Amino acid sequence: MRILVLTIGSRGDVQPYVALGKGLKRAGHQVTIATCSRFRGFVEGEGLQYGHISDDILKIIDSDQGKALMENTRGIWRIVVANIKMARQIGPLQHQLVSESWDVAQRVQPDVICFHPKALLGPAISEKLGITAILTSPIPLLVPTGQTPCMGFPKLRLGRWYNRMTYWVVHRMIKIFAGPYVRRWRRETGTPARRHNLDCLYDQTGRPLPALHGYSNHVVPRPDDWPDTAIAAGYWFLDAHEDWRPPDELQRFLDAGPPPIYIGFGSMAGRNPKRLGDLVIEALDRAGQRGVLASGWGGLAADDLPTNAFLIDQAPHDWLFAKVAAVVHHGGAGTTAAGLRAGKPTLICPFIADQPFWGETVRTLGAGPAPITNRNLTAENLAAAFGQLVNDRQMRLSAQAIGEKLRAEDGVATAVNFIERMAAVDRP
Repeated sequence: MRILVLTIGSRGDVQPYVALGKGLKRAGHQVTIATCSRFRGFVEGEGLQYGHISDDILKIIDSDQGKALMENTRGIWRIVVANIKMARQIGPLQHQLVSESWDVAQRVQPDVICFHPKALLGPAISEKLGITAILTSPIPLLVPTGQTPCMGFPKLRLGRWYNRMTYWVVHRMIKIFAGPYVRRWRRETGTPARRHNLDCLYDQTGRPLPALHGYSNHVVPRPDDWPDTAIAAGYWFLDAHEDWRPPDELQRFLDAGPPPIYIGFGSMAGRNPKRLGDLVIEALDRAGQRGVLASGWGGLAADDLPTNAFLIDQAPHDWLFAKVAAVVHHGGAGTTAAGLRAGKPTLICPFIADQPFWGETVRTLGAGPAPITNRNLTAENLAAAFGQLVNDRQMRLSAQAIGEKLRAEDGVATAVNFIERMAAVDRP
């Protein structure tokens, strides 16, 4: 089959889909990953075909305004406000995103389209081409359940009606923000809607779209009231190539003392990465710990570091996390998964979106302390958390137990099997 994977966002929104794409290719399928142009080399370097999507929307997120919103956005309502504030800039880019998604689909002529929730046009493309569409998400965001509220909403004891209502609210917001661009595309391509209720969960006949999630049921249990067409397959890990070798300086640092703590916040450092870096270094000193710091912060030079800290540009998580005592990060879905699979106690310092959810999930699993939000980080509370990560025996045992379960799973194989089964179903 020809399979188009459509995903928009940061590295964390791309890497799991590349892992999935490689699994599909091993199964004999022809795979195209359509995503932002900064990831073209990454996609093609992993042996997959690339479909062009402009980088412009990520440039807005990388701007000072975008970073300021990341620093100050908490909860679902502030996310709504942030989207309203940036609507004037993002609006034309959303139209461009829709147009480019359709251009890629016309070129690829796929039999199946797997679309990230941010890829607005996925269901409409499947309707236009008469192919199978599969909602493909790394987080439990869109499929309703009465058991828990949607992430970003408070856990109120109001029963199943409240929990399901929170998902309805999310779908309404998606329609408000995305609907105009999809409707415009429909007019331009002569694709009239047969249903008024356009969303990511149903096709134009009203039948549910398959929903494939790239996380483990051991981390977030599958709700009992999900339909049979929705599954959590397990994580989609992209491990280091067999010939990858660490820089000599990194290996010497790891060999020179007890296992360090990994600290990295990816692209989430906000407008003052130097302040965050200094705070982490002070916390390591207070806790008497060693640390490997990821340079996603920027502005932190290697000669600023004491002997108990080492700065890296990047290293494969599956290799590095096996060699550290604990991991501290922003709570991206992929980094959270990598730390849990390695069986390491984890502290999440969330900034935005799904990150608080993963922080609370890790705490619930017993694999880490309560999350500390970026705005509440101090050298004192971070140092205390470092000590807990390293010294709390029960926390270490809980992290090891979840790691063993995740290492026994093959989320990519389960996802490939699901996609093949859904594509075999006769869908109008």
